[in-house]
Amino acid sequence: MSLVMVDPPPAPLPAPDLLEPPPAVITVPADPWPRPYYLENGLRRVLPYHFTYNTNCKERWRGRGLLEIFTSEFRDRPVEYYRDAILRGSVAVNGKAVPSLSTVVNNGDVISHTLHRHEPPVTAQSIGIVHEDNDLIVIDKPAGVPVHPAGRYNYNSIVEIMRAERGMGWNPLPCNRLDRLTSGIMFIGKHHKAAEEVAEQIKDRTVKKEYIARVKGEFPEGEVECTQPILSISPKLGLNRVRANGKDAKTIFRRLAYYPPRRRRRSPEDESDGQGNMGVNGCERAQEGYSIVRCFPLTGRTHQLRVHLQYLGHPISNDPIYCNQRVFGPSLGRADDSGSADEDIISRLSRMGKDEVAEAVAYHDEMVEDYNKKKAEKMTGALCEVCETPLYSDPGVHELGIYLHARRYAREDGKWAFETELPEWALPPTGMEGPFQPTEETDVGVEGVRGAELEMDETTVEEEGREPKVAIDASEMLR
Repeated sequence: MSLVMVDPPPAPLPAPDLLEPPPAVITVPADPWPRPYYLENGLRRVLPYHFTYNTNCKERWRGRGLLEIFTSEFRDRPVEYYRDAILRGSVAVNGKAVPSLSTVVNNGDVISHTLHRHEPPVTAQSIGIVHEDNDLIVIDKPAGVPVHPAGRYNYNSIVEIMRAERGMGWNPLPCNRLDRLTSGIMFIGKHHKAAEEVAEQIKDRTVKKEYIARVKGEFPEGEVECTQPILSISPKLGLNRVRANGKDAKTIFRRLAYYPPRRRRRSPEDESDGQGNMGVNGCERAQEGYSIVRCFPLTGRTHQLRVHLQYLGHPISNDPIYCNQRVFGPSLGRADDSGSADEDIISRLSRMGKDEVAEAVAYHDEMVEDYNKKKAEKMTGALCEVCETPLYSDPGVHELGIYLHARRYAREDGKWAFETELPEWALPPTGMEGPFQPTEETDVGVEGVRGAELEMDETTVEEEGREPKVAIDASEMLR
């Protein structure tokens, strides 16, 4: 009798660790195509539509109540709306209605918010094409249009407008970022490789950038260098200020032109303190005139040019944040890096666009008609018949952007350069003389560029037969 070796049965395998399935979320009820655009009164509008936001819990939200998160993080609608939306189930956590307004949000939660979406209108101005090839589109972005869907904007964004123009399956890939209110040069990749290459060049600071700004008052001649660090004071309101504990930032400025004020008659809105001094709605600021300034950012902080110009005492003259006397007072934040008034500034700024017009110095600019002072976006008191959300008035033409334009982007090695014409607001006003393009005399000098540790082209200023520009430090300018 032979023996047969039999292998023992294998030991049972341990049960695999099963991950919990991702939480169910509310899905978008519709993604209308073609996009529900229509043009009216110089504005691109979007018909209201239903939409669901699905948002992962951010680190700063952990352990906080749901209503607290909505009221502290979002400014689009009043507290009463968010309270009602949570109670009626339009706001859900992990796909389920919540038992109370104070339901705590934890790491890994997904918050869904279904609403009848009302997008703000943007300018009907078309997106300009500066250059296009098989890899890249260089556009001239209109002011007032955000690059990506964000906040109150979705279809009224550069990405979605270009998709609507070129087909639903086309995926535009922005390589650089401009603020919503800023116009000018942007790079749109047609495929990921091209987008990554351009974005890497900009990130590595091998690309020189030039912006044009129209600022309050007579900006000094010569080269002005500002190296003040910048800190985000209120992400919710988009407020940034000069602070010693902020991120390093450096900008070189050079005046292109100064246009003195024109006389204008006193309007009924003008106020006086009885001593001949004009008040908040007075002409005193208009009597300063304005300057066109070339701006060369050598770092890329949020609102860097706007913050540095405010600190220098020459804010962009229609900037609804940094040139707003109702927020910053008569000094407009000039040379202010203390932070002592931040809470008051945030409180005043939070009211702009709700119960007050976001009135900037631009509304008193001699180039802006008096009637525009009253035409500004704010809550009207009317409610949507479908969702009862408060409705906003249309923005005034002067609110669709600010006087800041990305005019030129160029590789330092000269391999490529793209630029636009000066925007209309930077051209000489009727009856005055001034440049229609940047001049050689207002080019940035060698010393300013070296200060940022950027490489110079082989041909230097001296070799071209020009004298190098002498930089003025911001601290000297503010004395």
